[in-house]
Amino acid sequence: MISTAYAMGATGGQGQAGGIAGFLPIIILFAIFYFLLIRPQQKKAKEHKEMIANLKKGSRIITSGGIYGTIQSIDDTTIGLEIAEKVKIKISRGNVAALIADIDSAQKSEKKTN
Repeated sequence: MISTAYAMGATGGQGQAGGIAGFLPIIILFAIFYFLLIRPQQKKAKEHKEMIANLKKGSRIITSGGIYGTIQSIDDTTIGLEIAEKVKIKISRGNVAALIADIDSAQKSEKKTN
């Protein structure tokens, strides 16, 4: 007679052979997330940080709230922005969404291709 423990032991070894193969779908999923989500977001954040570092007095910008204005003063954390004649506001440096000159040049090149 064959004992039950001996019979179960023989089939248990076959299921453990694919240990690495079990992690392969998780590794592939992580790689897909990295290249489609994480990497582009890091690239965009780096470009935004460089744009904010290169701001200077007289530049025309758009804030993240959609306010257009001209930079009148800059310090480490804030920007003095003139949004209309004799109307000035202060905003945080991080709230600058884009330079208007960059947007205008992109639109002009887009019109030339069409």
